[in-house]
Amino acid sequence: MTDAAPATMPGSALDRLDALMRQREALWPPYEATRHRLAGRFGADALDDWASGVFELFHVNAGRACLIAFWTLSDHLPAGEELSSLNAAAQAGANICRHAGARAATATIAAFPVAQRLLAPNAPPARWWRIMETLARQAPESVEAAASRMAQIFHAGDLDGLADFVAAGIKAAAAKKARRLAFFSLQDEFAQRLIARASVGIGFAEVERPTKAFVTALWRRPPALRSLPIAQGHANQRRTSIAGPLIRLPDAWRGIADEAVPALYRAAVAHAQAHLVFGGARFPIGPLKPLQVALVTLIEDARVEMLAMRQLPGLRRLWSTYHIARPTGVATAPMLLARLARALFDPDHIDDDGFVGKGRRLFDAARNRLHDPGLSREIGVLLGNDLGQMRVQFNARTYAVEPLYRDDGLGLWDFGEDAPVSEEMLELFVDATQSDERDAGGTTPDTTAGDGGRARPVAPDRRGRVIASYPEWDHVAGLERADWTTVREVEAQPGDPRLIEAALDGASALRSRVARLVRGVRVGRTVRLKRQHDGHDLDVDAMIEAGIALRIGQSPDPRIFRSSAATHRDLAVLLLIDISQSTRDRLASGATILDVERLAVAVLAEAMQALGDPFSLLAFASNGRDDVGMTNVKAFDELYDRHAVSRLAGLSPGLSTRLGTALRHAGSVIGATRSFRKLVIVLTDGEPSDVDADPLDLVEDARRAALGLKRGGIDGFGVVLGEGGIQAATRIFGRGNTMLVHRAEDLPARLSELYFRLARR
Repeated sequence: MTDAAPATMPGSALDRLDALMRQREALWPPYEATRHRLAGRFGADALDDWASGVFELFHVNAGRACLIAFWTLSDHLPAGEELSSLNAAAQAGANICRHAGARAATATIAAFPVAQRLLAPNAPPARWWRIMETLARQAPESVEAAASRMAQIFHAGDLDGLADFVAAGIKAAAAKKARRLAFFSLQDEFAQRLIARASVGIGFAEVERPTKAFVTALWRRPPALRSLPIAQGHANQRRTSIAGPLIRLPDAWRGIADEAVPALYRAAVAHAQAHLVFGGARFPIGPLKPLQVALVTLIEDARVEMLAMRQLPGLRRLWSTYHIARPTGVATAPMLLARLARALFDPDHIDDDGFVGKGRRLFDAARNRLHDPGLSREIGVLLGNDLGQMRVQFNARTYAVEPLYRDDGLGLWDFGEDAPVSEEMLELFVDATQSDERDAGGTTPDTTAGDGGRARPVAPDRRGRVIASYPEWDHVAGLERADWTTVREVEAQPGDPRLIEAALDGASALRSRVARLVRGVRVGRTVRLKRQHDGHDLDVDAMIEAGIALRIGQSPDPRIFRSSAATHRDLAVLLLIDISQSTRDRLASGATILDVERLAVAVLAEAMQALGDPFSLLAFASNGRDDVGMTNVKAFDELYDRHAVSRLAGLSPGLSTRLGTALRHAGSVIGATRSFRKLVIVLTDGEPSDVDADPLDLVEDARRAALGLKRGGIDGFGVVLGEGGIQAATRIFGRGNTMLVHRAEDLPARLSELYFRLARR
């Protein structure tokens, strides 16, 4: 290397830059120092190209700080890397300055060394610059915030992940600058969840389907699974949580190798499902202390697992991997509880501790009454008293259930509506309750519909109580964004049922025609019965077995026929009613579109009630992805009576149509029924739309939701009023599953006819 500056041609970019910098007293010293160091590493041509890059920044008025940041970047160019690699930085910095200003360009250039250290091998740095340019064009106010937090945002060095994060932030904010700035400043909860999720490998989204299939095969009961975001700021790993029929699983497990993740999810869901299969009523919390609650939970875990392993012995191998507590170390309460859990799970495990031994003896003595959940409370309370007398410290705030696959225990307890709960008791479940509040946007789920737990009530906001969250397809980015939309329960407002009754009286001819269809229809399924004594066909398998028996000198089974038999009606229907703003439009008769929808629904509801088909009526409208409102007009387990008619009469139009989320929620509701056939009929007057989304995105998302229904064994059908929404509906449901009603007045007749046609399939 030489200290001499290279010779430059008159009029070259480097000459012009030299002359320009000499005129700027504040810039000349840092410029000269950088130029001197670069001259020792690179030739005249490379330096001239570099000077052209500096001019790119100079001509957009990037400012002194930005130029110095670029020179600092140049000073720290890694050994062996060409100076031309900085051309992308200069060009991108100039473009960012044009869109977002000099401060944003400076921050981005200063952030590049951080990103460069994190980049995966062979990853092109130029793409990082392109992503930052995209951010500058679409969210200029957020560039500086994102650049200053690059180590957190780009910690995994995955350019695809960074691009997805930027796209998610832009989409989530829906053109609201304040929300974009909160997202890229990592003040937004959704941004924090994305960052936390990116820090781990395989997670819930990757294993949900095979895990669900695995547990369904165990007890022939498909589990209802939902994800929990990764805990932020908690030392303990988040546990599975049971809320009514829902099993809520961590979105990812920290510190677990990718190859071990699928087995952990299987173990966790199998354990939670064992509670739903073998559990009983929730335990009243009463006057129990936190330590007693923890021990009752532990005994109940052991009880349901023992019953599950009696039925399915292979579960022992699945769960045993996680029982690693050893009979050594300091006898703290968490350690003793983990050791007791292992001792109750594994009868061959040796642990000489007196407390553990007593727990094992009490549990063994109750093996003949394992089907009685009451034994868990009896044994747990006794052991809690013993442990309390031992003066062993128990910190409810830091306690976490062990082993890792077991749930947090919250779903086992009934706090009662007015039961006083101590602060220490709340701390025992602090992770579970906090996670529910975060997931629900400030509310906790009401789980009174099942045998699971209920968190302490939190008042709903004006938009309604959160009941679910669902993913949504991003058509532009080509990916599904987990937990993107929030469904809120909107309380049905009672109306005047006499209005609907009067409308029904005015449609007497239609009601008579539908009544004739009801009397004549025979909906059900025909099943083939094998190994019958007589029938219309031969059972080939039975014949072969009979022939083998004759050849070896045994008496053959005479049941070698097949026959068919019609089963009872076995159809469940969910009618999803669009009540968006467009249903306020009036027809020539003076009635609104919603009035006609009400009449059509009422006629069909009468028919389904007469047939005895289980059915549900849900109305929906949306106001952005955080507020998809669902109004329950009639649930599957409710009668269609005058109260339901009143709720139907009380529906009022407004807001937008986020159909994909509504379809997913409808699938979740009807999926819990036990009917052989399940049918979702959507009644709408237009294509999907919402205030914060591209209609094309919503159409594609609804199409994927409809395909999801089909994969789940649920038939989806769209009924469209008017030609405006037929193209989108055909795209969503398919041509064969879409019906166009040209005149809104024809809807009541067409809807009922459609139902009887679909019910015969």
